[in-house]
Amino acid sequence: MEPKTDGDHKQLLTEVIKKQIIVLGPDITLAKARNVAGLTVADDGTVTQISGDPKEVTQKLIEQFMELSGLIVKKTMEPLLANYPGLAAKEMTQQPTAPQPPAAVPQNPPPTPPPIQSTNTSSLPNNPVSQPET
Repeated sequence: MEPKTDGDHKQLLTEVIKKQIIVLGPDITLAKARNVAGLTVADDGTVTQISGDPKEVTQKLIEQFMELSGLIVKKTMEPLLANYPGLAAKEMTQQPTAPQPPAAVPQNPPPTPPPIQSTNTSSLPNNPVSQPET
């Protein structure tokens, strides 16, 4: 069921905002929603006006919330957006990619041994090292 009228878009966006009020609280949610150009939102989360392309406004609203909490927002919005398949943004409908394994981390080389300290030879008998005879 794709939204056909401005009223349908208002209803969808209102549902999205009210869902985010539950998750994020009213202050953060309303601040983010009011950052979207072309969207007018009442204090209770109801969308009162959409100016411009409703699909573009919807995409911008979703991006605002995605900036905050990515996957959490995606999971909370999926059931709502499933009711409006033609309106769902590409990012919201794509299957997430499997996480990539971390790159191999080079291991630290083993520590170098401490330098060999010279011994005090003054207490040793004066015995020069004999050289082999040739």
